[in-house]
Amino acid sequence: MGPHPAVAAIRLAVRRVLHDVLTEHTPAHPPAGTSELPAAGGPPRPPLVLVACSGGADSMALASALAFEARKLAVRAGGITVDHGLQPGSDLRAAEVAARLTAMDLDPVEAVAVTVGRDGGPEAAARDARYAALDEAAERLGACAVLLGHTRDDQAETVLLGLARGSGIRSLSGMAAVSGTADRYRRPFLQLDRQTARKACMVQSLPVWDDPMNADPAYTRSRLRHEGLPALEKSLGKGVVEALARTAQLCRDDADALDAWAADVDPTVRDEAGLLECAKLYALPPAVRRRVLRRAAIAEGAPAGSLFARHVEELDRLITGWRGQGAINLPGRVVARRQGGRLVIRQG
Repeated sequence: MGPHPAVAAIRLAVRRVLHDVLTEHTPAHPPAGTSELPAAGGPPRPPLVLVACSGGADSMALASALAFEARKLAVRAGGITVDHGLQPGSDLRAAEVAARLTAMDLDPVEAVAVTVGRDGGPEAAARDARYAALDEAAERLGACAVLLGHTRDDQAETVLLGLARGSGIRSLSGMAAVSGTADRYRRPFLQLDRQTARKACMVQSLPVWDDPMNADPAYTRSRLRHEGLPALEKSLGKGVVEALARTAQLCRDDADALDAWAADVDPTVRDEAGLLECAKLYALPPAVRRRVLRRAAIAEGAPAGSLFARHVEELDRLITGWRGQGAINLPGRVVARRQGGRLVIRQG
């Protein structure tokens, strides 16, 4: 008898990602880091793939699938758990999660403590600290990929949050299956629902930890998960989560095409000195023009994560609603002003 359908589904999703990783990271082209370098006179070491595991059902299911599939492929599998230090006893829970990962024969396994700042609110600050820790661990250990346990339900929540904030199409695209520096982050479960991951843990008797912050109504995503989405499904019927995830993919395809258009047109709207020409920008379709402006601001030092739609709209008004207004201050101490028919964006 084969594995339970939920277990089979998570293993298949991970197997596909590992095959992609192996295709991309052959011994002839090892990723940056020392762990891929062969020992003197020996064969190259297999690529290292890490799983980011909080101890919740999604990431525990992911860890178990990685451990199972890695044994059948030329892949080394390890695990990282991040202690955000936001709750009493969080260090003990992180140590417990690390012990569970080690029991799955994952190696290396680390529990990494971080300090969460305040920029952007508690959820954003925790996310920033977590990804910084994962990036550092991946670089230090020489991992070519880090698996994340985001599910189709997480994707639906991300789309709704972007919609509620009045964000553009890129935000409505949700989370990419592959993202990060050198395509480091992989999300095998974006086509699977949260219940499948939880069921896989249950049938494998995997202990899971339900973070109380995920049920705390003080957090926007928690309210959306426990109140907003259920209300939508009650009003509109089942299938809302699947529809939102499908919308994310459609938006991502459109956003990718517009980004590519903006990259291609960027050199054609600049003068010999490399400054943006306002008349040429004005002639572009608005969606393309705003992308050119955003690219220009980021190139001059504005942090992408802090450059919001309202900032780009202010830049756009220097092109489409010019009334002699003064300079615009952007995140990262970047200043934009219109001078002599040119848009000058510089570090302030």
